[in-house]
Amino acid sequence: MKTRTNAMTKGGVAAALVLALSVGACGKPVKPAAAPPPRTVKIAMVETRTLAGGLESSGILVSREEAAVYPETPLAGYRVAKVFVEPDARVAKGQPLVQLDDTLLRSQIAQQTAMVAQQKVAAEQAAEQARHVAGLEGQDVLSTEQIDQRKFQARSAQAALDAQIAQLRDLQTRDARMTVRAPVGGIVLERNVRPGDVGGGSTPMFRIARDSLVELEAQVAEGDIPGIKVGDSAQVVLPDGQTVHGVVRLVYPAVDPQTKLGKIRVALPVRADLRPGGFGRAIFTGLSRTVTAAPETSIRYEADGASMMVVGADNKVSQVTVRTGQHAGGYVELLQGPPPGSRVLMGAATFVLPGDTVKPEEIQVAGAR
Repeated sequence: MKTRTNAMTKGGVAAALVLALSVGACGKPVKPAAAPPPRTVKIAMVETRTLAGGLESSGILVSREEAAVYPETPLAGYRVAKVFVEPDARVAKGQPLVQLDDTLLRSQIAQQTAMVAQQKVAAEQAAEQARHVAGLEGQDVLSTEQIDQRKFQARSAQAALDAQIAQLRDLQTRDARMTVRAPVGGIVLERNVRPGDVGGGSTPMFRIARDSLVELEAQVAEGDIPGIKVGDSAQVVLPDGQTVHGVVRLVYPAVDPQTKLGKIRVALPVRADLRPGGFGRAIFTGLSRTVTAAPETSIRYEADGASMMVVGADNKVSQVTVRTGQHAGGYVELLQGPPPGSRVLMGAATFVLPGDTVKPEEIQVAGAR
């Protein structure tokens, strides 16, 4: 009985305390927790600015000009006797490349030489006979017809001699062409002839890169071509990592209608490691374009792509998806994103979420004008 009375007493005290607290709370209402102040953040402006250099384009190493070597004398009936050079050889203009077997041709030259000698004797005889009757017209020694006949025989014999001499010279010229010579100086890129070959075809004997000049033929997007001019500097990166300085020599006037790519020829110095058909990557350092750009540190990269945190007029933050292009001087080109004049958070906005209110503090980006 005593235990039950103590329990009731304790319960009454607890109830009285709860009632007292309730009455006190009704008299003094609870204040809500104060909102945290806006976070101070660094911002920069999206602006229209000029980005210099940085355009990269891949391409193929090609000969500046190639010479295809064919025999000047048709190969039909003539055998290749000797081949003097191999691929990768550097040859001078006029240097012998191939010797054709001219045994048959020399036999024809000997025969024609004998015919010339024979006709020369006949021409001299006819000329002598014409001299004998010179001045006998009207003296009744020979008839006018006989005198004219000897004069015509002399002229005919001389004409026949000239024809034989011309044929001999033709054979001699063909014999000189039996040695196939380099039409230009340069490096031999390809050899398609062997000793013993007989007969000709459409395939050249050799292909020679004139003066060993090799260029990079780069493929450039249509929109970037107007910014590239003849004489602009370019750096060509080779597959082994070496960089070669070049100069834009030619900008092709046409664009491929299918790919919308144009061709740019970059002249390179003569080097043994520059081989036509190889790969190269051109960096056009003289290129400059006016673009919409933002600081590189304002871009945040996530699994679903690149984006920026944009501060609105009410200082609230929103996330905008962007697509980037050229990088230069601490700025990145915005192919897609907020327009010039927009305020963006720096440092990729690590601790700020969309919808937050911030206190912006504008800063200058390194490399800004």
